[in-house]
Amino acid sequence: MNIVKFGDVASRLNIHVDQATTDLEYYIGGEHIESCEFMIHNKALIKGSTIGYQFQFGFRKGDILFMTKNPHLRKASMVDFDGLCSIATFVIHTNDESVLLQDYLLIEMQSDRFWTYLEEHKSGGVNYFINWGTLSNYEFNLPTIEEQKDAVDKLWSAYRLKESYKKMLSVTEEMVKSQFIEMFGSVEHNTNSYNIKKVGDFAECFAGATPSTKNPSYWENGNIPWMSSGEVHKGRVQDTDVKITQQGYDGCSTKMVPIHSVVIALAGQGKTRGTVAINNIELCTNQSLCAIVPNKEVNYEYLYHNLRGRYRELRSMSGDVDGRGGLNLKHIQSIRVIVPPLEEQMKFVTIAKLADKSEFELRKSIEAIDNVIKSLIN
Repeated sequence: MNIVKFGDVASRLNIHVDQATTDLEYYIGGEHIESCEFMIHNKALIKGSTIGYQFQFGFRKGDILFMTKNPHLRKASMVDFDGLCSIATFVIHTNDESVLLQDYLLIEMQSDRFWTYLEEHKSGGVNYFINWGTLSNYEFNLPTIEEQKDAVDKLWSAYRLKESYKKMLSVTEEMVKSQFIEMFGSVEHNTNSYNIKKVGDFAECFAGATPSTKNPSYWENGNIPWMSSGEVHKGRVQDTDVKITQQGYDGCSTKMVPIHSVVIALAGQGKTRGTVAINNIELCTNQSLCAIVPNKEVNYEYLYHNLRGRYRELRSMSGDVDGRGGLNLKHIQSIRVIVPPLEEQMKFVTIAKLADKSEFELRKSIEAIDNVIKSLIN
């Protein structure tokens, strides 16, 4: 292997495009790029949108889009279509495929060593960013083309398998959603004339808080589970990535969330906002999460599946489906929910639990493949 500089083997493409006259259909903003994701799955139409003129750089299928802001979010993904991106996004491509494969460049840009370097060399104060000079000076070991091809083949095989499991998971989730609609309808189509109540009428709602990160005694050797908004994707939270100390808990306004409550993300990058989870342990949360603690009138599993099936609706409550909008406690308390008799709720819960077993196994498989992918890129 030989050590090379990023800027010697790859380039930032600056293809200026007039979005008012372009024939391109799609644009990519920061909200469309998921953290630690190899491919971009989300996009928005240029026509009829209200995007500003900061979207002026063109990209082509196979390019890598690198978000220069907030490098801790780890956003560098490949596109499989042509489109526009903003000036805050670098369009990256290898200089010579006979030296560095584009797909291997993506692998390198997903590695922990790449993001660690960027964290150590980021610029700015509150809003951190990466400039091209910093990126171009990143050094890494360049394997032979044969070794690159081998790594790329293994990576994409694992990635395709992971995507197939994710599709199966999505189908299972849609099946549960359809079952719910079949049994209870919706607030707008309440054919069984069930009671309709606001969440605030049958549940206590409260947000958490974050202890000061400047005080090590709030974090070191902590034993109180503390959930961040990024963990809501777990669906059923059995443990938290971080724990705080009793001092940390007492030093901020976070509250303990009773076991078997529903937790919803008020804010967060990518698909986080509007996502719901159930906590299977007692925990506290940060300020970007709202705990919903229902009374005996509404079963927590029933409420979880009700809100889970209304993801797009929940995101739209903040007035911004795809961008940086945020929910608040008033939004959550005002959500209208069909409240059938408890025995009817439990009939649905029995069905949903069967699907949950399948989802659990699929999530375990996805997690295992993620571990394989991590071993390939680090």
